[in-house]
Amino acid sequence: MIQKCNLEDKERFSLIKELIIKNRSYRRFYQDVEISTEVLEHLVDLARLSASGANMQPLKYYLSNKPESNEVVFKHLKWAAYLKEWDGPEEGEKPSAYIVVLCDQNIRKNVSCDHGIVSQSILLGACEKEYGGCIFGSINREGLRSDLNIPERYDILLVIALGKPKEKVVLDEIEADGDIKYWRDDKGIHHVPKRKLKDIILDSIS
Repeated sequence: MIQKCNLEDKERFSLIKELIIKNRSYRRFYQDVEISTEVLEHLVDLARLSASGANMQPLKYYLSNKPESNEVVFKHLKWAAYLKEWDGPEEGEKPSAYIVVLCDQNIRKNVSCDHGIVSQSILLGACEKEYGGCIFGSINREGLRSDLNIPERYDILLVIALGKPKEKVVLDEIEADGDIKYWRDDKGIHHVPKRKLKDIILDSIS
């Protein structure tokens, strides 16, 4: 039986929506604002508590919040494919920390959707603490593995860049031309087009 939402429920839904809207892909940061190991461990703990396919929990994590290791991770990432004239953040605007999401193949070969679930948990937790981040799937994996001495048993799935955001990201409705590419205006504001709710819910499937 479906019960009506009370006021407390509605307020809770509003807070969740507010946090999700705040959780954007940030690519420019206040590099000098450090993220402690304690905070990174807190974010990984949120990942640990998240759902896992068949409860196998095959994911492991490499944490970086020191300038030397941060630079190693940074050079193996490919930034913002839609922004053709931008090669990534300049010195002073780079992430303050990274979490490399790994799959321990001794536990499970097929990670299913676990890495997507934990990445969302990590980024929502970061937003709650006034940080932000960006998920990277476009990675020079072999270079990163070599430089960080990551054993072969660990499959490199994603890299999550973290820091205090130095840019404003806004959501727009997709225009009539259907263009979904994000873009920056002349003030440096990052625009992300989103489909309308009515366009993604199917009344019936034929």
